[in-house]
Amino acid sequence: MGLGLQEIVIIALVILLLFGGKKIPELMKGLGKGVKSFKDGVNGVEETVTTDTASSNTEVSSSKAEKVSDKVTGEQPSGE
Repeated sequence: MGLGLQEIVIIALVILLLFGGKKIPELMKGLGKGVKSFKDGVNGVEETVTTDTASSNTEVSSSKAEKVSDKVTGEQPSGE
């Protein structure tokens, strides 16, 4: 059930009739800005997740280092 060449041409002609030749570039420009904004938002979320994950790993590593240090020095855990 894919679209053939005839269907695509008919859809393009209907869009051209509805919006006119001057309005289509403006619509495409708005669509492009929307797609760019969406991609930037997705990249921002990915950066936040990787930053949060990296800071969590650092916290876990420092906690483990404190436990090992306490065992070596013979001190009692601080209870944090």
